[in-house]
Amino acid sequence: MQVRARIAEIEEGLTPTERRLSAALMADYPFAGLDTIQSFADHAHTSPPTISRFVTKLGFNGYQDFQRALIEEVRERKSSPIDLHQGNRTMQGGFLEDYFARARTLLNEASQTISAHQFERICDMLRDERRGIHIIGGRISDALALYLSRHLCQIRGNVHKLSADPESWPEDLLRMKPRDVLFVVDFRRYQPSLLQLAKRASTDRNANVVLLTDKWMSPILRHSTEVVALPIESGTVWDSYAASLVMIEAILTLIAEQDWNKAHQHISGWDALRLDLKEIKNGP
Repeated sequence: MQVRARIAEIEEGLTPTERRLSAALMADYPFAGLDTIQSFADHAHTSPPTISRFVTKLGFNGYQDFQRALIEEVRERKSSPIDLHQGNRTMQGGFLEDYFARARTLLNEASQTISAHQFERICDMLRDERRGIHIIGGRISDALALYLSRHLCQIRGNVHKLSADPESWPEDLLRMKPRDVLFVVDFRRYQPSLLQLAKRASTDRNANVVLLTDKWMSPILRHSTEVVALPIESGTVWDSYAASLVMIEAILTLIAEQDWNKAHQHISGWDALRLDLKEIKNGP
């Protein structure tokens, strides 16, 4: 049985720390687990003993046994880790066709980084109307946070899109209650201020932090309840957020469809209260 399959089998029983370890491994599978135990621990912001307990829980006789299983998986693919890890390649054929092929590759990789249990767990948190939902992103990724908040507030109430201005964050933090959710989108070139916000939300307000990040792992990881690490390397001058947008769309769609009657009612009420711009332009 592959290591990935073993994790999926026991995923429901993992602790928050073990889930972060799982996310770190899945974000760069299987290569993250082929590093030294200390390097893996540093990457996942945990300790070697924690990793040792994690691999034992997976049924291995220590970290070396765990690595042997990963190496065997690589051998079965008949490629070296270096060959598998190289994502850059020369453009073939038409640029647009090649670029869409790269995007499809990212989507396929993304589907392996999160289990069905974790996906449903995150959706349950965001759907729970007893929780306030607070959403923010980094300099570029805030566009994804805005997309999530604009759609989620049409499905349910008590959704707050946080401003990029840290001066307004004390008010946002005071609004947060225990078990509320702070959903953070933070990709490489991580924003230090978001780390401070997540730390305050987690430690001072007892909020649950859900982090959407990349395989290099935003330092917000250490304060997160749930971590989803998605592939963003496109092999071009820009990172690609295609997989991240699809993940957000999937979250929104499941939340809406799980209680469509309530979602329908909320969306209808939202639409009924939208301003008629044509009427405003023409006057009374």
